[in-house]
Amino acid sequence: MAKKRIETEDNSAYVYVVKNPSYNDMCLCAWDSVLYAGTPVMYDTKFGLDLGIIVGAAPVPGTGYEPGCAEVRGACLKFGEEETSCSEDENEHQCSSCFGCQISKEPQKIEVSGDVSWIDHLATPAEMARYAENCSKEEDALLVCREKIQKHNLKMKLVTTHFLLGEPKVIFFFTAEERVDFRDLVKDLVSVFRMRIELRQIGVRDESRLIGGLSVCGRDYCCHSISREMEPVTIKMAKEQNLSLNSVKISGPCGRLLCCLAYEYDYYMEEKAGCPPEGTRLKIEHDLWRVMEVNILSRKLLCQASEGRTIFIPFEEVSFNGETGYWEVSQEFQDELFSN
Repeated sequence: MAKKRIETEDNSAYVYVVKNPSYNDMCLCAWDSVLYAGTPVMYDTKFGLDLGIIVGAAPVPGTGYEPGCAEVRGACLKFGEEETSCSEDENEHQCSSCFGCQISKEPQKIEVSGDVSWIDHLATPAEMARYAENCSKEEDALLVCREKIQKHNLKMKLVTTHFLLGEPKVIFFFTAEERVDFRDLVKDLVSVFRMRIELRQIGVRDESRLIGGLSVCGRDYCCHSISREMEPVTIKMAKEQNLSLNSVKISGPCGRLLCCLAYEYDYYMEEKAGCPPEGTRLKIEHDLWRVMEVNILSRKLLCQASEGRTIFIPFEEVSFNGETGYWEVSQEFQDELFSN
C-alpha cells in the first residue's frame, strides 16, 4: 500500500514523477516542499519501501483536449526559425523560454487526489551508500540464482535481480513459457541470502522494460524510458494508420508490436469519424467518385472517377447529410474545381 500523509485540512502538495532506477517503475508522488530533478527519495512501491529518483514536476493540467483538434501540440515553437530572440541573454538557449516543448520549470502546489502516493522521506547519505552496496551485490546474486536454477533443472530465464533498500528483501525477475514450480529454489536461495526472497515471473515486454536498449528508431525503448504502464497494442492500430501489416516491420526487439503504434491511434480514429470511409461514393456534378484513400496527415481524400481521373478533396469540403444519409461535397469546392 502506498504511504499516505496524515489527513489535514490542507490537502495540497507538490506532485512529482518518481522513477525507480532498478526496474524503471514510474509513479506520481507528493511532497510538502519543492524538489528538483535528480533528488533521491524513499517511497512505497508495489514491492515495498525503495529508492526513487525525482524525474521532474508532474505537468499541471491546462486546457482540455478537444477531440479532432489538428493543431500541433508539444512541438518546439522556435523550430525552423533562422533568427530567434527568446531572451535578452544571448547565451541562453532558445528552448529555455519556449513553452511548446517544456513543462513548468518550477513545481506548483496543487490539490492532491487520485492515484498519487506520498514520498516517505528524502534518501539519506547512509541509504545511498547502502544502495550502492546493494547494486554491487546484484551481479553475484544473479550468478548464485542461475546455479540454483540449473541444479533444479527449471525451465526459466533469469532476467535481473534487485535488493530492496527499505527492507531485507531480494527480488528475482524471470521469464518462462509456462508456470514454474520454484518452491525448492526459494528454499535454497533463503539459505544463501538469509532474507526474504521473491521470484516474479514477467513477460517479454516487461523484460525489455527492465533491461532497456535501442529500438528500431534509434532511441531508448519507450517502455524503459518514458512509459508508465504497458498499454495493449493491436494490429488494428497499424491498419487504421495505413502502416505495413507485416509483423516483422512493426514489432520491437521484444517481438511484440511497437508501443508507439498506440500514440496516434486515438487521433486517427477521431479524424476518420468525421470523414467518409474508403469505398464511399461521392457525387460531384453528374459523376460518381470513389474514395480510394483517407490521408489523415494531409487531411485530404483521394477520389477516383470511373474513367481513372483522380482528385484530392480536403476534409473540410466534405460533410454528412443526415436527411439523405449520404456524404456530400460542398458546392463551392465543385464550382472552383470545374471552373479551372
